[in-house]
Parts: sequence; C-alpha cells; structure tokens
Amino acid sequence: SVKANNGVDFISAAAILWIAISVIWSLDFTTYNKSVLTFMVSGIMLPLAFIFSKIYKTEWKVPGNALQSLGIWLNVAQLFYFPFLIFLLLKAPDIFVMGYAIITGAHLFPYAWFYEEKAYAFAAGLVSIGAFLIAISVEDAEMFYIPIFTATILTFLGISIYVSTNKKNKVIVH
Repeated sequence: SVKANNGVDFISAAAILWIAISVIWSLDFTTYNKSVLTFMVSGIMLPLAFIFSKIYKTEWKVPGNALQSLGIWLNVAQLFYFPFLIFLLLKAPDIFVMGYAIITGAHLFPYAWFYEEKAYAFAAGLVSIGAFLIAISVEDAEMFYIPIFTATILTFLGISIYVSTNKKNKVIVH
C-alpha cells in the first residue's frame, strides 16, 4: 500500500482523463462521436499514470509482494466490461458516458480491500450511483455533468489516499 502510494498515480491520471471526457461531452457533437472520442482519449490513461508514478515516486512492481499479481488482475478485469461499452456505443450512445462512469466507479471497489483504503469503496458507490442519478435527471445535452462529477469524486479520492499514504509513511518511519 505504501510503496504503491495507494494507487494515487492511477487515480490522479483518471481524474485528468475524466476532465478531458467532460470537455468532450460538452462539445456540440453527436453522442456517438463523443463516445468514440471518449474511447480514444482513454488511451492516455497509462501514460498519465506512468508520469504521475514518477511525480509521486510510486512503485508499480513491489518485489516480494504476494498481492502484486492480484493488482494486475483487478486492472485487467476492466477489459471484460468493454463489450458492454461497445454495445452502448452502438445501441445507446446517449448513455455511453453513464455506462463508462459506472464501470469506472464499480471497478474501484476491490481496491478498498487491496490497499486497505475505505475511500475506494466510498468513491466506487458515489461514482456508480451518482452517474446513474445524474443520467436520469438531466437532458441528453447535459450528460457532461457525469464526467464532471466523476472527475470531482476521483480528485477527492486522490487527495484522500494521498493523505492516507503520508500518514502510513509516518507510522512506518516511527
């Protein structure tokens, strides 16, 4: 948890990504085109996480960590949601961003256990339920509120786990 900085590099990258997605969904494009652009911009996630790992001095591979492979499996598990996203892209692009946000939020939940950080569980529920509630409350042209909301929750999650990591570091040092 400490050496990986509770995954703050990935959460920081995700917050930036969701800010970019909110810009995309505020544009005057068709929802199909917004959805395609969302897929495309998502390709910056890993490079951004790598940059943040250098800033936060995060270790992606922690030697001797028996849970290392589990962390990789938890990340790869998201790929199995992609058929659902493609379905939304093809059949219901108006709610694509909601589906993507719900998947993003839901995939955070196991990290509450993995990093021993309850903030992940809280953020998972907030993003997933919040994206749904926003989607049923706004007009199609206002779906950009979902990525703004998602970016906001991810930003607060990032701050929370960054602070928690610093507290854990202090306990280890003393």
